[in-house]
Amino acid sequence: MADRRGFFRHGGALAWGLVSAVALTLGVSTVLLANTADVRYRRDVMRMAFNDNLEVLEDVRRQAGLAKDTLEQLLAANPVAGRTQPYIVVSIADHMLWYKSGDSTLYQAPVATGSGKVLEKQGGSWKFETPRGRLVVQSKDTMPAWVPPDWHFVEQATKRGLGLVRLQRGQSVPLGGGAAIAVAGSDVVKRLPDGTTVPLEATDGREIVANGNIVVPPFGTNQRRYKDVLGVARLNLGDGYALHGTNKPETIGQSVSHGCVRLRNEDIQQLYGMVALGTPVYIY
Repeated sequence: MADRRGFFRHGGALAWGLVSAVALTLGVSTVLLANTADVRYRRDVMRMAFNDNLEVLEDVRRQAGLAKDTLEQLLAANPVAGRTQPYIVVSIADHMLWYKSGDSTLYQAPVATGSGKVLEKQGGSWKFETPRGRLVVQSKDTMPAWVPPDWHFVEQATKRGLGLVRLQRGQSVPLGGGAAIAVAGSDVVKRLPDGTTVPLEATDGREIVANGNIVVPPFGTNQRRYKDVLGVARLNLGDGYALHGTNKPETIGQSVSHGCVRLRNEDIQQLYGMVALGTPVYIY
């Protein structure tokens, strides 16, 4: 014990220097290991884009701890990308999108992605998450209208403590005083006692309400087509998913969408002009 005390007393500077050096080396190694893992993961995403290799896709998915998806079906349903074909990569965790060609980034932008929340009401269950895997730009359009699915009205009714009434063609919702809500041609209208009809307005957050219920317009009516919600352009990925703009730019960078990848209008407008139909989209 005396020899040890003497060592640290007489050679203390050297001893503590060695201890500090070892600790510093361990710290640097930890940082390098983390950085190396991140670089390796991003490299694997690049390999995924170049090769369309199912084994690589599954390996990346397992390493990232991602939820199980249907990568086999996605790959089987879409053509293989050539090495020179531009492609899009979306990181759900980073809320970022890159439009790339080889190693070059042609454009990048922040995005909003699915919230991951689950809605269980009215006998239905919906999980609002962005799909992972390989998709393809199937079509694109400008100034798209949003046709809200049934879950939108269920969600709105839940938030506002209202009931739901699904309006069908040939039926009406009585309002009292002889008036009623009905469908006339392509519009949901208020029909007055004298037979006069007045088209009703509806948009996101301002749905048609009657007698304490949200009235769900039938598909094909103007009241089930919301303007401006999807921004100035949309790249459709199939199954109701898309890259699109927004009328709520403050949500970009967050997990708040119902599954689509949401961009600022200036970014989706730029991508609309750059991205061709058939472009692969890799979401991880």
